[in-house]
Amino acid sequence: MSSEKKAVVLENTTRRDALIEIESKYQKLWAQEKAFEVNAPTNEEVPYGTPLEELHKKYPKHMTSMAYPYMNGVMHAGHCFTYSKSEFATGFEKLRGKKALYPLGFHCTGMPICASADKLKREVELFGKDFSGYSAEAEAAAEEKKAAEEPKKEEKPKAKADPTKFVAKKAKVAQKSGGKKYQFQIMQQLGIPTEEIHKFADPYHWLSFFPPLVQSHVNSLGGSVDWRRSMITTDMNPYYDSFIRWQVTRLRDLEKIKFGERYTIYSVKDGQPCMDHDRQSGEGVLPQEYTAIKIEITEYTEETKALFAQEKFDTTGKKVYLVAATLRPETMYGQTCCFVSPKITYGLFDAGNGEYYITTHRAFKNMSYQKLTPVRGKYDSVLDINGKVLIGSKIHAPMAAIKELRVLPMETVLASKGTGVVTCVPSDSPDDFITTRELLHKPDYYGIKKEWVIEESPAIIKTSKYGDKCAKHLVEALKIRSPKDSEQLAKAKELAYKEGFYNGVMIYGKYSGKKVEEAKPLAKQDLIDAGGAFVYDEPESVVI
Repeated sequence: MSSEKKAVVLENTTRRDALIEIESKYQKLWAQEKAFEVNAPTNEEVPYGTPLEELHKKYPKHMTSMAYPYMNGVMHAGHCFTYSKSEFATGFEKLRGKKALYPLGFHCTGMPICASADKLKREVELFGKDFSGYSAEAEAAAEEKKAAEEPKKEEKPKAKADPTKFVAKKAKVAQKSGGKKYQFQIMQQLGIPTEEIHKFADPYHWLSFFPPLVQSHVNSLGGSVDWRRSMITTDMNPYYDSFIRWQVTRLRDLEKIKFGERYTIYSVKDGQPCMDHDRQSGEGVLPQEYTAIKIEITEYTEETKALFAQEKFDTTGKKVYLVAATLRPETMYGQTCCFVSPKITYGLFDAGNGEYYITTHRAFKNMSYQKLTPVRGKYDSVLDINGKVLIGSKIHAPMAAIKELRVLPMETVLASKGTGVVTCVPSDSPDDFITTRELLHKPDYYGIKKEWVIEESPAIIKTSKYGDKCAKHLVEALKIRSPKDSEQLAKAKELAYKEGFYNGVMIYGKYSGKKVEEAKPLAKQDLIDAGGAFVYDEPESVVI
């Protein structure tokens, strides 16, 4: 049997070939005759001063376009699908005797092109202009070695931060990469010769390379676009750029638009919002709103005092707060302690007006771009402090029924989520309930005093399904034995949150008798108005 590949021979292609020949013939004819170039009536055709009604009756017009294709590649099937609708409408209106104009632009604004160009700059530095320094075999071997050396991490279930909130699942940008790791490989997939790829490290090269390709592809589809009207949506086209600037300025002057603020995913590096189409990964990820609870430290541990003395931080006239991010402000009546992780190094940050916050560095950086700090974008810590040093501190938590609480350890606190500081409400949080039980049973192991742990927490919410101690019910029903039972705890948390939010009734505090759904925003606003909390947002998950 021959190992040579045999060329595929197509038979009976006469009809196909005839259609292609006809298509080619008429596309050339349309180009020669400028069939799709649509001009406005001249003054000879329509004298100056002709009433608009008469003009429109004599020369009815129709204009359409589509969302301009983005110029980080050639047109794909989705573009063609959308394009075909506009194309059909234009042809139909032309047959009805209208001046049917179809302009098509090239979308080049936003971050994807710049981000891709930046990647290529780095890859040229790494592998050279011809990328000959890259070795797939060497990379695969390195990845294999790394995987072999790293201990296998137990896969933890990914629970939504807020189970009552819908989260979109998209990955269009990731799919465009075709599974390739490097930008130069993606460019090779687009059919660009390797020796030409380094030119794309200049973002403006994309703007001169892809638009002519798109134009030729549209023409090969028989497109009826008037290419004289095409435009590139950046200052590379000063006319279009001026038009957009004029349009926005005019609308602002007419008070039809105004500058507003909202929470959004923001790129500090690029100094602008990072919207879905700007992302390499994390498409569909939105800001998650938390209520940041200001928990005042009323008595420091000896270790904390020693650290402050060493770093020359004088607490006189200053208030220091542990800032905890919660999704459940209505449960703050039931706080029994505040958790920090002995594995996390926190920062002490100047929040202005004599107030200082203890949070993770990541969280305070986020705050510095949300008008929550004295200087935008300034997030240097006054000093760093390990969570272990804080354990045992006396605290006062706003709205808590129990007035004097302690800082206790929780090893499962994540530095990558929230502020790294966690409020403890054992009546309604399965995580808090099982951690509190663990601390009671093993105080010596955690290096704490048993009397610091409050065993009985006040009941604050009642549901018909789980009673008034929702967390205890679920922990026992799901046979959760330890804070390390992450899978069962994730399930318990979701069940507790949903049941409490949709079917719970407050049985403690100012809003006793109200449904949780009603009490939640009211309690949140009370905390904010009293200066005991503020609104804090961060991405629901990682965005690149």
